[in-house]
Amino acid sequence: MTELRRRMIEDMRLRGLAPGTQRTYVEAVKNLAKHYGRAPDQLTEEQIRQFFIYLTETRQLARSTVRVYLFAIKFFYRITLKRRWPVLDLMRVRKSKKLPEVLSAAEVRQLLVHISHPTARMVAILLYSCGLRISEAVRLRAEHIDSKRMVVCVRNSKGNKDRYVRLPKRTLQLLRAYWLEHRPRTWLFPSHAGSSPICRGVVRRCIKAAPGRTTQAGGSIRSFSP
Repeated sequence: MTELRRRMIEDMRLRGLAPGTQRTYVEAVKNLAKHYGRAPDQLTEEQIRQFFIYLTETRQLARSTVRVYLFAIKFFYRITLKRRWPVLDLMRVRKSKKLPEVLSAAEVRQLLVHISHPTARMVAILLYSCGLRISEAVRLRAEHIDSKRMVVCVRNSKGNKDRYVRLPKRTLQLLRAYWLEHRPRTWLFPSHAGSSPICRGVVRRCIKAAPGRTTQAGGSIRSFSP
């Protein structure tokens, strides 16, 4: 790990950024450096400006993706390098006002039937029945499932906050059947090696590969009963 990366990670930890956000920000700055073939602290303000023109006009990335790059690069230059470049104030990426697509209960059932990976399927059930984010679902442990109060305790959610979400009875039944069959230890949804949670990318790919899949993973249907 380079000294610059170590300093940036330390700064993000001190600011209380979530681990997932830290990884995303580091990757964004890494891509910036890779684009120019130079360490990011050696780049000029004009190169940063041209990089965002490249992201928006050449690569035509989604607004949400460009916003992540913007936040990451702003953090690196303003907080870690303490550079107050005007270009960082000039750049703005408006949020998309499009409403997210939402699957009907019947469409969700049809989707789940075609997910053959048992762990990814159970994660998908929680996404749609409890309205969890994919990053929240994959990091669940058995003790986070409160069957007495019929809630799921989500630790270190967005903004490093804990929250509770309603747990449908049918989802609890499926969770119990899943646990009895697979007997997971540390993580409720472990990776193949078992030492870490299942990768979010694996779950996304399983959902995306399901026939008839038309909306983004993680859509919320709170009334869904699988």
